[in-house]
Amino acid sequence: MTDLHADLAEIVGAANVLTGAGTQRFATDWMGKYHGAPVAVVRPASTAEVSACVRIAAVRSVPIVPISGNTGLVGGTMTTGGLMISLERMNRIRELRADTRVVVAEAGVILTRLHEAAEAEGLFFPLWFGARGSAMLGGVLSTNAGGSNVLRYGSTRALCLGIEVVLADGRVLDLMGALHKDNSGYDLKDLFIGAEGTLGIVTAAVMKLVPAPLAHATATIAARSLPDALVLLNRMQQTTGGRVEAFEFMPASYMRGLARVRPDLGQPFGTISEVTILIEIATTVPHEATPDEAGDVPLVLMLEKALAEMLEEGRIDDAVLARSVAQRRVMWARREAAAEIMSTRSPAIDTDIAVPLDKADAFLRGIHARLPALDAGAETLTVAHLGDGNLHFTVYPQSDDPDLYDRVIEAIEDVVQDLGGTFSAEHGVGLSKLNSMKRRKNPVALDVMRTLKTALDPLNILNPGKVIPQP
Repeated sequence: MTDLHADLAEIVGAANVLTGAGTQRFATDWMGKYHGAPVAVVRPASTAEVSACVRIAAVRSVPIVPISGNTGLVGGTMTTGGLMISLERMNRIRELRADTRVVVAEAGVILTRLHEAAEAEGLFFPLWFGARGSAMLGGVLSTNAGGSNVLRYGSTRALCLGIEVVLADGRVLDLMGALHKDNSGYDLKDLFIGAEGTLGIVTAAVMKLVPAPLAHATATIAARSLPDALVLLNRMQQTTGGRVEAFEFMPASYMRGLARVRPDLGQPFGTISEVTILIEIATTVPHEATPDEAGDVPLVLMLEKALAEMLEEGRIDDAVLARSVAQRRVMWARREAAAEIMSTRSPAIDTDIAVPLDKADAFLRGIHARLPALDAGAETLTVAHLGDGNLHFTVYPQSDDPDLYDRVIEAIEDVVQDLGGTFSAEHGVGLSKLNSMKRRKNPVALDVMRTLKTALDPLNILNPGKVIPQP
């Protein structure tokens, strides 16, 4: 591969072609589950350099694996013998148009930088999750990441107006328009969002911004049940005109894990509730955000009134409102400790499922009824974006037997499928969900996906072996 390294060095400079020990920080995922051995890691600084690197690899039929922040959970960036293309040097915000509320950014821009750039203009980039300090734009586009604000603003796909992609032969597909309407043929942009680098390498995008909230109202609630929590969500959506930004579910198993791993964050109530909900609403309307003569913020009073009514009806047992920025931060810190809590035990079977909003309770009851027959001593931990039906459900089996892993995954798939849900909500497919794709994805859909893959990547060099299972 000496010739490959030399040719790549001519494009990006020798310092940006990493080999041997220099590849280690890219070759293992952040959870330590997947370990690869790339032939090299190349770090281009422009779309033109990405294009040139792809052409060099294509001539040699070397597999190409793009990598951004390396915060994935499904092995989507692992390779043995492939060329990894790191987008970390492509980290420019090319333009921020405050008047049209869009930002044009390269794939290596970390989400926190987008948040900060938007905030400086009185705007907000509404893609928000725990890994925002390391996740990069190219990665979240490639997995169609979700997060806590999907309920109001949608996933990454809903926030993207335009995209720039380097194809398998090195050509650059420029779809960087900032149009909200364009019916000139197929919407090619959406093909690459969520494709995990199997159809092309995302190098830049045009993303939507929204007005920055003037005030938030945040509360932690002890609900009687998940159906009762859904009543609260619907009521708050109606009362606020759809301004609920987050509706997060932390059951008793999660709160016990929080007490064990992060005792410094405390507990919201004297006893742990079976159903703890974090709700947040936000407003950009000045009179709703301006304190009255008593110092009360109308938006907070709105949430407080709704919670008082739910208490009177017996649908919730308790509620605590955030009365300061510090209290709000603590509430969110409890929720964003999820990765830390879930990763403290092993072996672990981690899943990322979604069901219709009224089926979350049915899923939990259904899977807990089936688990004892598979592993009588297995324990579980759940945390959920309940407002969009996305549950992160983790099973801690008594052994790391691969056959047990498969049986548990299939049982989860069975329950999810019976409820009209999906086995993959926001983390992507990568390597870890290939068997699920083969078992559960509509066979016609898989055929169409294979046809698209062959058409756009006839040599099968773009992130091969990911997303699409072998027939």
